[in-house]
Amino acid sequence: MWKKIALIFLLVFSFSFSNSDVAAAAGFKSFVDSADGYQFLYPNGWLQVKVANGPDVVFHDLIEISENVSVVISPVPAGKNLAELGTPTEVGYKLGKAALAPVDSGRKAELTNAVQKESNGKIYYLLEYEVQLPNGQQRHNISSVAVSRGKLFTFNASVPERRWQKLQRMIDEIVNSFTVY
Repeated sequence: MWKKIALIFLLVFSFSFSNSDVAAAAGFKSFVDSADGYQFLYPNGWLQVKVANGPDVVFHDLIEISENVSVVISPVPAGKNLAELGTPTEVGYKLGKAALAPVDSGRKAELTNAVQKESNGKIYYLLEYEVQLPNGQQRHNISSVAVSRGKLFTFNASVPERRWQKLQRMIDEIVNSFTVY
């Protein structure tokens, strides 16, 4: 009997927390852009930085500034949805060539994984890359791509390859928190 009461109390107590409370308890903060229609979690200790003529928003680690997340918003042809732009692999290759390793950039990007997920009726492509910069530095990028409001939203998380094993779980959580509406 007491176990049932304790279980009910625990369930009621746990549901009384909002998502932002849970995010804070897990070491994350929430970023919401209601004007453009997207949101995501980012780690405590990361700072938002202004970038001219680039991503809509960028956050990076206070200490290791090369660890970052960003959102890029691009137009899509009228009435197109994500599936009409291509499969996850096709979109992943296009994104790699256009954004991560454009011609003459000296960068190389290898698409290592491309999958589709659905969340709240929206389709997302999760794309994973290994990137080599012109200076030889190796990076690991994970992107979440979605179409909403006639725009292509690309959420990208990037960390040095040497830190990937340590940060993988956190980065996966951040990328999976990205939602458009």
